[in-house]
Amino acid sequence: MLPLNKPLITRHEALEKYLPERSIDECLLLGVRGYYLNTMGERNKNDRAIYDDAIFIISPSIFLSYNANTDPSRYGINAKINKGMAVLQAGEYLYQIGKHGINRERQTNGRVKAYTALVQKSPVNVLRDGKNSIESGIFAINIHRGGNTTTSSEGCQTIHPVQWDEFISIVEGEVKRLKQKDIKYILVEENEKRK
Repeated sequence: MLPLNKPLITRHEALEKYLPERSIDECLLLGVRGYYLNTMGERNKNDRAIYDDAIFIISPSIFLSYNANTDPSRYGINAKINKGMAVLQAGEYLYQIGKHGINRERQTNGRVKAYTALVQKSPVNVLRDGKNSIESGIFAINIHRGGNTTTSSEGCQTIHPVQWDEFISIVEGEVKRLKQKDIKYILVEENEKRK
């Protein structure tokens, strides 16, 4: 069960631990895979299908944390593309405000179920289930709203739905306020085993 308490770490601690020597003069996102490594799911294992990760919004004036998922919801083959599920690799990537779900089926009223999210602006690196080599490209590895009963990810980075509206509203506001055309997403692996 998801603790709806947002990840607890100070701005100073996050910058010192995950982004040393980086000056914050723009809005960026920091994803920490395994943030709840030993407090959710199986101990010492980065689980899938739970919000055991964290994503932080960091700008010159904002530091906010969100319960997140940085892994696919399940293991195996993604039947839609007949390839293994994609796991985004640690690194720095560019995203932009866009629409998630544009290829989904249309609702009965004919409207597409797409909504505002962060979409890939540049290639990302993924490791697919069943493969041993990194694949780089544009794969629609978006940052979007997760579900209540699933993390809703085939490789995307998802935010718990209770926290999504606040998250996307603040990101949009900061990007506009700072006149950014894109937003950096930095994904790191949690190395410290939490008790």
